[in-house]
Amino acid sequence: MKRNLSNSSICTSKLTMLRRGCLGRIEKGVKCTVSSCSREAVRSISADKVKGAGLSVSGSENRAYICKEHYKEYKKKTKKDKTLDKWRHG
Repeated sequence: MKRNLSNSSICTSKLTMLRRGCLGRIEKGVKCTVSSCSREAVRSISADKVKGAGLSVSGSENRAYICKEHYKEYKKKTKKDKTLDKWRHG
């Protein structure tokens, strides 16, 4: 059985990162970037998409970190657009 050393070394580094718990900002406890919200973020979405859904994002970063409640609101507001895109490309 041959092993690809490059893939196994990548997996071990990801495994090490998982054990240490240092994968990204959400795991580190970043707050929701929607204006007037201070809850813990659970998702990271493109800031342009969040602004397009009508949520006001504070800051000028490329990514918007949103909490569970704002993610539900984002999904509700973008459901129609996603359905239309699915029909268009389907």
